[in-house]
Amino acid sequence: MPLKIDYSLTAKKLASKVHRLFELSAGKILSVEKHWKPARGTPVFTIRGRYTSRGWTEWTQGFQFGSALLQFDATGDERFLQIGRRRTVELMAAHVSHVGVHDHGFNNVSTYGNLWRLMREKKIPSNQRETEFYELALKISGAVQAARWTGTPDGKGYIYSFNGPHSLFVDTMRSLRSLAVAHQLGHVLMGERDQKISLLQRLLEHAELTALYNVYYGGRRDIYDVRGRTIHEAIFNVNDGSFRCPNTQQGYSPFSTWMRGLAWAQLGFAEQLEFLGFLLSTGKLRRVPDFFVEAAEATADFYLANACTDGIPMWDTGAPGLQQLGDYLTRPADPFNRFEPVDSSAAAIASQGLIRLGNFLTAQGDRKMGRRYRQAGLTVASALFTEPYLASNPSHQGLLLHSVYHRPNGWDYVAAGENVPNGESSMWGDYHARELALMILRETRGEPYLLFFDSVGQPKTRYQQAANDQRKDDREQ
Repeated sequence: MPLKIDYSLTAKKLASKVHRLFELSAGKILSVEKHWKPARGTPVFTIRGRYTSRGWTEWTQGFQFGSALLQFDATGDERFLQIGRRRTVELMAAHVSHVGVHDHGFNNVSTYGNLWRLMREKKIPSNQRETEFYELALKISGAVQAARWTGTPDGKGYIYSFNGPHSLFVDTMRSLRSLAVAHQLGHVLMGERDQKISLLQRLLEHAELTALYNVYYGGRRDIYDVRGRTIHEAIFNVNDGSFRCPNTQQGYSPFSTWMRGLAWAQLGFAEQLEFLGFLLSTGKLRRVPDFFVEAAEATADFYLANACTDGIPMWDTGAPGLQQLGDYLTRPADPFNRFEPVDSSAAAIASQGLIRLGNFLTAQGDRKMGRRYRQAGLTVASALFTEPYLASNPSHQGLLLHSVYHRPNGWDYVAAGENVPNGESSMWGDYHARELALMILRETRGEPYLLFFDSVGQPKTRYQQAANDQRKDDREQ
């Protein structure tokens, strides 16, 4: 297993790194807010340290304003609450009703969802009208996302990507949070002849097809079937709904693993396990389907086996320049190598997924595997929250360096004298670094476990209790 897990790490031991991250983060959020012109579109990634816009869809704006809300949660600085709240009201409404994307869980749960959570947790003053406003946005967002549906011959289906009805993206596992929140709020999707369509049912069906077609389990589906690897895109025949082939948009090939896609699956399955576990504990779900744990563990194991020893992955396991790096998995990642880029954003996403999966398994009584995944997640976080990944230069608008957007399309900036992109940031990488850091910070403070759904006023779920138990174990160490 290439990733060298540090079993001595605790959330408390990472506290100084987390505090420094949020100290650096403040100036970067303010810089983007000051210099960005909304008419230019959404900031996506940096060129020479300045955020620029380029992409297929406007899928990163929720991360821009959601970052301000995470900063407020971490620091209590009212400036960031004002930015997040004002910009959400001004600019996010179009994302709520956006029928052309699979990104509602990214844009709307990161903004309306964080504001709703902060109000439910009483971190901001309670206001009934404001709460209702956030809840209405979340309900509509979940329903619009669920309406983007392609049926399959077995009577199930999936949320199709912006590529069209034939396309199932692995990324969408994390956008399922929009369906989850809307379902928890009591909402349904209304169809033809007033048919009431369960958002929870669509969540479960989409996750099942993702687990079946976008995740491999070593079952000889094809000669590249390695347990835990993922494909970016599963292609279906829309005439009869049958699966046709694997594909990729942002990875190197359909038969290698784009590591950020893998990370989306890791985190998506892990946090849905938490949500479904919560529904189970409150009697609102009969059972959690076995494939959730199977997919979460398989993808986590693949990540551990294919990241470098410090937990930072290369951008794709099949990238052709990797052969020039020799036995690169036996040493820490080198973002300044001349052959293939690393992807720190994949690490930030995967780290949170590992910690959540570890907490969940510990709560189920599997303390050995739970500890393994949790400590792996903390190990990755420890590497990310310092140089050369943490952007300490105040003139750089990004927070997490060495992120990659779309290597095949050549969208990432390559500096003069370099062969591959490095030293730049992405809006999703910065957001997930902050979200990961906030999750760890709240644990050190003894605050409620960070969740995208609402557990306020409910008995602690078992994985929340597991996090508390882990904090107790950390203190004893």
